[in-house]
Amino acid sequence: MQSLAFTTPRLQLRPLREDDSAFILELVNEPAFLANIGDKDVHDLAGARNYIEKGPQASYRQHGHGLLLVALRDGGEPVGICGLVKRDSLPHPDIGYAFLERHWGRGYASESGAACLAHAREALNIDFVVGITAPHNQGSIRVLEKLGLCYDRMLELPGIEGPSLYFVPAGAAPAQAGPFD
Repeated sequence: MQSLAFTTPRLQLRPLREDDSAFILELVNEPAFLANIGDKDVHDLAGARNYIEKGPQASYRQHGHGLLLVALRDGGEPVGICGLVKRDSLPHPDIGYAFLERHWGRGYASESGAACLAHAREALNIDFVVGITAPHNQGSIRVLEKLGLCYDRMLELPGIEGPSLYFVPAGAAPAQAGPFD
């Protein structure tokens, strides 16, 4: 399996580990995470360890990619997560990200997202990555557009309450986006 650790000018990305559970507990319980991504039923450190094991770590084993911890290169402070998510309900992996609200507005989502897309192409041979977001999440829409993805359609996804906006790489033919019927 290819290495899932890499850096950008300001950030370091690496697989999530059990000792990241305190950070995950904080992140997944922030109001914006709950409103935009949903309640992951993580209410203590044991729940956070379970989330890491059954989510990102299971994805690393099954798909060779998953959500990664994003930390500042200067000092190592964790600021968010970013990576590829393979959902059974989508034909292609999607770029996922979430950052602590106190770190919003600094370009970390765009910087780590661009690095994850480059890593997907160069190291994992994944050329087609999509994006999904809640219709009201303007910040996430802007990040997806900065990453070169364009709105394709609205769809309903299992396990996600309400409709999602579906983004595909700019210039992708509708047939490439994949069937949903």
